[in-house]
Amino acid sequence: MSDNNTVSSSGDSDKMSPLDKIIRFCLENKLVVMLMVFAICAAGVLMAPFDWEVGGLPRSPVPVDAIPDIGENQQIVFTEWMGRSPQDVEDQITYPLTVSLLGVPSVKTVRSYSMFGFSTIYIIFKDKVDFYWSRSRVLEKLNSLPAGALPQGVQPALGPDATALGQIFWYTLEGRDEDGNPAGGWDLNELRTIQDWYVRYSLLSAEGISEVASVGGFVQEYQIDVDPDAMRAYGVTLDQVFMAVKMSNVDVGARTIEVNKVEYVIRGLGFIENVSDVENSVIKVNENVPIYIKNVANVSLGPALRRGALDKGGAEAVGGVVVVRYMENPLAAIKNVKDKIAEIAPGLPAKAVIDFNKVSRPDVERFAQEHGFEAFTGSRVNQDAWLEWLQSTPREGRPDWVTLSRVTVVPFYDRTGLINETLGTLNKALVEEILVTIIVVVVMLIHLRSSILVSGLLPLAVLMCFIAMRLFGVDANIVALSGIAIAIGTMVDMAIIVCENILKRLEEAGPEEKNTLEVVFRAASEVGGAVVTAISTTIVSFLPVFTMTAAEGKLFKPLAFTKTFALLASVIIALTIIPPLAHTLFTARFSSRKLKNVLLVCLVVVGVVSLLAGFRLIGIILAAFGLYYLFAERLPEKVRRFGPWTASAIAVVCVAVLLTSDWQPLGPGAGFVRNFIIVLGPIGGLLAFFRLFQHVYAPILRWCLAHKLLFLSIPAVLMLVGGAVWFGFDRLFGWLPRPIRVSRPI
Repeated sequence: MSDNNTVSSSGDSDKMSPLDKIIRFCLENKLVVMLMVFAICAAGVLMAPFDWEVGGLPRSPVPVDAIPDIGENQQIVFTEWMGRSPQDVEDQITYPLTVSLLGVPSVKTVRSYSMFGFSTIYIIFKDKVDFYWSRSRVLEKLNSLPAGALPQGVQPALGPDATALGQIFWYTLEGRDEDGNPAGGWDLNELRTIQDWYVRYSLLSAEGISEVASVGGFVQEYQIDVDPDAMRAYGVTLDQVFMAVKMSNVDVGARTIEVNKVEYVIRGLGFIENVSDVENSVIKVNENVPIYIKNVANVSLGPALRRGALDKGGAEAVGGVVVVRYMENPLAAIKNVKDKIAEIAPGLPAKAVIDFNKVSRPDVERFAQEHGFEAFTGSRVNQDAWLEWLQSTPREGRPDWVTLSRVTVVPFYDRTGLINETLGTLNKALVEEILVTIIVVVVMLIHLRSSILVSGLLPLAVLMCFIAMRLFGVDANIVALSGIAIAIGTMVDMAIIVCENILKRLEEAGPEEKNTLEVVFRAASEVGGAVVTAISTTIVSFLPVFTMTAAEGKLFKPLAFTKTFALLASVIIALTIIPPLAHTLFTARFSSRKLKNVLLVCLVVVGVVSLLAGFRLIGIILAAFGLYYLFAERLPEKVRRFGPWTASAIAVVCVAVLLTSDWQPLGPGAGFVRNFIIVLGPIGGLLAFFRLFQHVYAPILRWCLAHKLLFLSIPAVLMLVGGAVWFGFDRLFGWLPRPIRVSRPI
């Protein structure tokens, strides 16, 4: 270590406070600090809620949603009892279950609804209860219900492990041609079957998905319409028909037999596969004559009873709703669903759709015969043959009256758009705030190196907030990220205080001071306690917000957390990163002029590369900084005297240009010049006022100290007026005579 970086004695070290020891350690171990900065940048980028591309590195972003979930901590128990009236459901299902579930630990209230054929019970738990712990307690209670508590065959089911804001993706199944245009050709029952038995199960396997519910269409079922007269003639009861169908739809297993030293397992295959299997089920035998289902009933395939439908553009549709699992990242879950949709899309069913408005059946048969396949099987289109021909024939060789229609998953509600708009708005607000803050810092400090130091660490503090949000489980939404936006102005205060005090102490020490590390340490130590006290006061003022519960707590706690994280990040940066960087940046001396020029040229190259890579602000500042100091010695004395002012002015103009292109307050149609004037006008006016106030502050302060009583009468009058507005004039000044307090008309 060189002479200007001498370490204090052990006796002084013992007298230092823990805060001073931290500052001293960072000053003496700059490499450790730089490694910490790089680690924070890398971790912050990997954990940032924005969908940044990081070259294939594994990201673990903060869970992000558009709005905070202020719903209650609840579990849902759904029980189905088909065909029963709401009163029967209430008496025999809802009431017994409600009474039993009231005994679950930490239950706040239980709400229930009884409808025709089903019961829904909402168990509201206290907010402190863990979500999955409450689910296990509810399941434990449902499994321990006494025998006979519910009607026979009734089984309660627990709802999905999701919240009220869990619906993140809605879609429909539609027939589309190879260009993505609607082609039709699919019945509602076909689409519902594809949804229930293929699409739903595939999307359920996506990471982070709790439930995929089917909506719309018709659920296909076997329908048996009995004939009462035939049943009377054959002596068959309805219960016998029911049991015959039930016993016919089952596989049975028997023992094994051994043939030629080989053991064979005997099984009876009895599952129903088509309508004829139901029709040929035997109800009973009268005098060795079997009575079949078809003798007393009409069996057909038909739609199940439904209680609702899905409408899209005035027409019925079939689709589904995807529900994200509790505490999962909605944005990542939607991405997983889309990846799964892209994976299953080639395997979705397809069919040939023939437009008989353009062609007749004989022409279709003649065309198919010419190409070597049968066009129809009975009255239906021979789909296998048509699909084989369509998939092997280029589109140019197909007639315009036949279309290949493939089932396609078409989203019509995707929360990704809302989330990205929210993140985009806040990202834009953060960028604009950072740019405005940089302008203020550059203009007010008029010291380019300290301005670069303070402004350049703003993004680092934001990245530290992302890391804290990920570690403490704070989701990124419009309220949480607003806390960072609110704290931007406060975050630079700490760094400015430390930088200004370091610059002041270095100026007082003079250029002949060799032990600059000790000067920087004393300067940072002087204001370190005040900085920590100021931030602690602000954080303590948020304690009432942290004690909020229920919906208010879920709404405002994220903002309090993120603002606290931002303030803590600013303190950490101000006391651990600013001093070593300030010592390097403010006191750096190069013994070799050649080495200095090489480093400055490298700085210009880095600035140009950053500019080409899209980091315009960083690139412009680095390139301008390097060019100025590279040619500073060749500039005239007058130019060098005004160099800091010129550099600051150039930096302000560059940042204002970036802010104008990003903000565009008048809109793109107004042109860049007018937008630039609108941006620079208010900011310049405010900064000019503050610069003027800096110049007149000393005379004003001198007058106030010379006329203390007169000056203090101004805040005293303001306090009295404010008290009169708050408490009322009569209450505050009731001691005055009535003629003074009561006004009379003139």
